[in-house]
Amino acid sequence: MSVLVVGVSHRSAPVSVLEQVALDGDEIAKVARQALDTDHVTESLVVSTCNRVEIYVEAERFHGSVEDISDLLVERSGLTRNDLLRHIYVHYDDAAVAHLFSVAAGLDSMVVGESQILGQVRTALQRGQDDATVGPALNVLFQQALRIAKRGHAETDIDRAGPSLVAASLELVAKAGHRLEDLRVLVVGAGAMASLAATTAARRGVAGVSIANRTHASAERLAAGVGGTAVPWSALDDALADADLVVSCTGATGTVIGVEQVLRATSDRTTPYVMIDLALPRDVEDDVADLPGVMVLGLAALQEMLADEQGAADIDAVRDIVAGEVAAFLTARHAAKVTPTVVALRSMATGVVESEVERLEGRLRDVDPEVVAELRQTVRRVADKLLHQPTVRIKEMAGRPDALTYANALADLFALDPATIEAVRSVDTPLSNGGGQE
Repeated sequence: MSVLVVGVSHRSAPVSVLEQVALDGDEIAKVARQALDTDHVTESLVVSTCNRVEIYVEAERFHGSVEDISDLLVERSGLTRNDLLRHIYVHYDDAAVAHLFSVAAGLDSMVVGESQILGQVRTALQRGQDDATVGPALNVLFQQALRIAKRGHAETDIDRAGPSLVAASLELVAKAGHRLEDLRVLVVGAGAMASLAATTAARRGVAGVSIANRTHASAERLAAGVGGTAVPWSALDDALADADLVVSCTGATGTVIGVEQVLRATSDRTTPYVMIDLALPRDVEDDVADLPGVMVLGLAALQEMLADEQGAADIDAVRDIVAGEVAAFLTARHAAKVTPTVVALRSMATGVVESEVERLEGRLRDVDPEVVAELRQTVRRVADKLLHQPTVRIKEMAGRPDALTYANALADLFALDPATIEAVRSVDTPLSNGGGQE
């Protein structure tokens, strides 16, 4: 069994394609179940954020599984197979492990080093556990990814090097000449991204924060948490007119803020009007960006503008942490595959020794017990020495991709009982219980 990830992200596709692949909560669960229903897949988990959709599976084979999982994204997007496949990336086994650890640590984010992805990966794992699409293999892998990401934030300054997408957006607004302290901020939406936007804006000391959401109770809860004001959805047009900066991230399937609404909101305005659209698909109609005096920062524009901002960020320390953790995880993973064979070999040898010692003791009843004990120890030492070199070699090979081939050869040479090997494999090992738990 091996880990396979099939995905689309800001690194492989433009925002227009990401919008068509984007999944909401119900769709995430549906895609995970569909992946689990394909041939050769025993576990599945979907990571869906504003700039990536990735399907992780534990698969028995690579080639059929890649096609099946890719087809799920093609079907969801509405694009032709050829149009989407050129934007899809695939990582398998060791490469999939390295990719996930980098994603969780923020090294693959649009804003390199941002911390929001850590929560998103945790949410994805929790969802998979709740929906019973995640089993022991993906649970161990994602728990390890979360531990590594938290280690990176604890041991380095990556939080300073890579703020959240919301914080980075506000920084860009400030660099464009706007004093955040003078801005009245309207957050449209009340989900995780909206909560982050409202909290970040409040901490930056903006002039005021208002929350508009279709479910007013959710808007009230978020507003209460940041000392803001909840706005009824029916009063969205008035709220747009009262705001200087709008952050929209509703998770709706279509646009929620149109050209006519923004025209009305800015008709009497003499100061610039800023809109940050962090939704995928986008919340703000394309043509709003063409209105005079309106600055729209969407994900595509943010991606381009942030590219230069990240060039000098010192994230080498986190890269080193991830590289070391990937190597350690893979070594343990390969060792776990050969350990049952080593244990079965030792068990077989012990059985042979004990059988021969019992037979010898039955024939030497008149021999001094101390001599018999010495003979017993000698036989055991001979067996240990004969097994020492094969055991050392197979452990040395544990970190190699072909280690399992050597283990299988060892099992064949010594005619080891497959049932014994499988029994050992089913027992919890340091790898299978997840190492660092959340």
